[in-house]
Amino acid sequence: MKQTSWALLFTLAACLQSKKYPDNNSPALDSASIKGSVIVHGLSFPWEILWGPDNFIWMTERGGTISRVNPATGAVIPVFSIKEVVSNNEGGLLGMVLHPTFSTTPQVFVAYDYNKADNYWEKVVRYTYNGKTLINPLTIIDNIIASSIHNGCRLVITPDLKLFISTGDASDQSLPQNTSALNGKILRLNLDGTIPSDNPVPGKPYWSFGHRNPQGLVYANHILYSSEHGASTDDEINIIEKGRNYGWPDVEGFCNTGSEQVFCKAHHVEEPLRTWTPTAAVSGLDYYNSDLIPQWKNSLLVVALKNARLYQMKLNDKFTGIVQTNEYLTNAYGRLRDVCISPAGKVYICTSNGNDDKIIEIDKN
Repeated sequence: MKQTSWALLFTLAACLQSKKYPDNNSPALDSASIKGSVIVHGLSFPWEILWGPDNFIWMTERGGTISRVNPATGAVIPVFSIKEVVSNNEGGLLGMVLHPTFSTTPQVFVAYDYNKADNYWEKVVRYTYNGKTLINPLTIIDNIIASSIHNGCRLVITPDLKLFISTGDASDQSLPQNTSALNGKILRLNLDGTIPSDNPVPGKPYWSFGHRNPQGLVYANHILYSSEHGASTDDEINIIEKGRNYGWPDVEGFCNTGSEQVFCKAHHVEEPLRTWTPTAAVSGLDYYNSDLIPQWKNSLLVVALKNARLYQMKLNDKFTGIVQTNEYLTNAYGRLRDVCISPAGKVYICTSNGNDDKIIEIDKN
C-alpha cells in the first residue's frame, strides 16, 4: 500500500435546486480550487473513515478489518479483524465511531452484519483499544435485521454522550413505519446500550423513523444531519428531529403529491433539506468549518456512489437550509463511500469500487 501522489485540479461548480431554500434565489458562490492526492491504495471496500485523536485515520473495510492509516505516509496498520463478520453483497463491517474522550476512555463502537440461526443480522459492539488491538467486546444492540442491501449504518456520538445509529429498511418496506422494529430508524442509546429516559417513547430505542437507507450521519451546529438513499428518485439530506417521521415508504422526498400530502399531514412528516432525482446514491456525510478551504466553510460535504462525486452544500446562517451546491471530483476516482476531515481542514475520501480501493487527500490548490 505504497503512497502515490496525483495532483488534480477540479473546479466544476453546478447549481442544484433545494425546494426549501432554492439555490437559484441565492447569490452564486465561488467554487474552490482543490487538488487530490491518493495516499493509500489496494483497499477492499472501505466503509468508514474517521479522524482519530491520534492523528491517524481509523478505517473499517467491509470484510471485517479495522485499521489505522497514517495520512503522512500512507501506511495501513491493522488493528483488529472481526471473525464474526459476514460480508454479503453490501453487508459486512460498516460504521464506526470513537468515544469523544478517547485518550481517557479508549472505546471503539462498530456496526456489523453476521449470521445467527440461519438468518442475517446486524449489531453494534463496543470494544476497548489497548494501544495495539481491540479487546473486551460488549454488545450494545443486536437483532437488527440485515440484508444484502439497505443496512444503513452510520454511528455518531453527541456531546451529551448519546450514541446515534442509522439503520436501513433491509429491503422490507413494512419496517420503517413500524415503531416496534429496529429497521428504517435513527436509533438513540446510552453508551452502555441502555435506552435514554428522554427518547421519544419511553423504553423505545428509536429517535426518528420512516427511513429507507441512511448512510451518512453527522452532528454539527447542535443539529443531527443525515444523507439517505432514495429508490429511483429522491435521495435526501435531512435534519433529524426527535420523534419525527421521515415518510418512507409512503413519502419519497418532499410532500408533493396528493397522497403524500395526506400522509404527511396525518403523520407529522419532516421534509428534507434537499433531494436528488434521479438519485446520486449519497453516502458518507461530514461538516466542514475550516479556514483551509474558505469557500467550503459552513458546508455539508457528502460523497456519492452512483454519481461518483463530492457535493459541497453551503448552509445558511441558521444552519438549517442549503443555499448553494457545488460538485467536485466527478468520475475521477469512481464510487465514493465516505468522507472525513482533519483538524487542519484537509478532507479525506475513500472509494468503494471493490478493486484497488483508495483513500484520497483533498487540499487547497
